[in-house]
Amino acid sequence: NEVRSMGRTATGVRGIRLTAGEEVRSLIVIDGDGDILTASERGFGKRTPVVDYPRKGRGIKGVIAMKTSERNGRLIGAIQLSDHHEVLLISDGGTLVRTRAAEISQVGRNTQGVTLMRLADDETLQAIERLDASLDEDEDDAAHPVAAGPLEADSTTAPEA
Repeated sequence: NEVRSMGRTATGVRGIRLTAGEEVRSLIVIDGDGDILTASERGFGKRTPVVDYPRKGRGIKGVIAMKTSERNGRLIGAIQLSDHHEVLLISDGGTLVRTRAAEISQVGRNTQGVTLMRLADDETLQAIERLDASLDEDEDDAAHPVAAGPLEADSTTAPEA
């Protein structure tokens, strides 16, 4: 209700007020309850309940989603998820880690987080992606196809005598 519909060529409205050196890393349209997973470039992250993020109007400064430091590096992204989701972590060295969201610690909003992925000294986490449960169901269906009906006789075999 706070942002009116505009034409394609409109310049838009201010969503958040940033200070020098700050940038937007992720945008989440909250869909019900659940958690927000934040991750940093050194492989640290955490799940925080959506209710821990206060609702604000547009054009304000916002709230801290994750403390950044030399230990964990810059924030690389945030996604909304729940316990039934899985998370794919992708590094710049080509390493992929897939883990269940329920295995990631749920901690407060203004903390540094826990280790999500161990990285080499010259490697950084580049992206996090949520995998929906429906993807696993599709894979299970492909791996275990439904058995077909009775086999029909092969027309190339010799007739029984």
